[in-house]
Order: sequence, then structure tokens, then C-alpha cells
Amino acid sequence: MKKDVVIIVLLVLIMLFKLIDIMADLQLNIPAWHIMQESILVLLTVIGTVYLSYDLIRRSRQVKSLALRLAQADKQIDNMSSQMRSARKDYSQAVISQFDTWGFTKSEQQVAYLLLKGLSFKEIAEVRQTKEKTVRQQASSVYGKAEVDGRHTFCAWFMEDFIQEHNEDLAASAANQAA
Repeated sequence: MKKDVVIIVLLVLIMLFKLIDIMADLQLNIPAWHIMQESILVLLTVIGTVYLSYDLIRRSRQVKSLALRLAQADKQIDNMSSQMRSARKDYSQAVISQFDTWGFTKSEQQVAYLLLKGLSFKEIAEVRQTKEKTVRQQASSVYGKAEVDGRHTFCAWFMEDFIQEHNEDLAASAANQAA
């Protein structure tokens, strides 16, 4: 975002210098076609500045909204019972342990954790203040190290044990009813 602000400031400066140049040209009786050409450049600079400013504000609002949603989600998690907190802590520890087993770098661990939380590549890039392409590359590395073929398989890998235990309970229950 700092890059966008720098670009906007540069465009405003260019626009101001061009306006000063146009005023000087008017006093020097420079041909009208030249003044028109410079006026068009100022207009294009104004359009670019307005567009970048709007886009910067829009993206800032999206990031703030995402941060707010994450904070709200964290608050909801904090409101859970102590039993759920303990289970969450154990599960998080198991996830971190598995990340270590797979040999994830610190960045890959952050991306993997946010993937498990359900964030999109774009949202992860915004949260981590990096490029979406970088997040995609890190996610690809995560999938490769975990030996899965994508996001859904990666997330399912962590849920499989819970589902498997539930399926075993259902099978045992059905066997007891049949007997």
C-alpha cells in the first residue's frame, strides 16, 4: 500500500508541475496544440490519480474488514468453554507438529494455517502483506510437502481422523443394533 501512496504522490506532483508549465506556456504564447497536448496529459494524470486513490481506499477497507472478521472469529473462539479451548489447543499443537514433520518453513506454516482457516489466496496475501502469486507458490510448496493435490485434500487430511472415528462409532452402533 505504501507503493500506491508513493505513486499517487508522484502523479500529483507531475500534475502540479504540468499545470505550472501550462500557465508559463500561456504567458509565452506557445502554440495552442502544444498547450492542448499538455492539458490532455494533466487530465490523464488526474484520472490515474483518482483511480489509484479509489482503489487504495477500497483495498484498505477490504483489509480492515478482513482484519475485523478475523478478530471477531478469534473473539468467538475465546468465548468457547474451557473444554473446547483445551481441545483447540491440543488440535493446534497436533497441526503445528504435523507442519514440523512435513518440514514447512515459517512462511509455509503461516500460509498453511490460514488455508486451514478457509481464507482465499487473495485474503492470505492481504493479511500477510505479500503478493497473491507468492502465496500461491507457498501453498503449492505446502501441498507438495504434504503430498496432497490441493487445498481441499490438505484440509481434509486434518479432518480425516475425526471423521474416521465418527464413522467407526456409527459402524459399531449399527453392528450393535443388528445383533
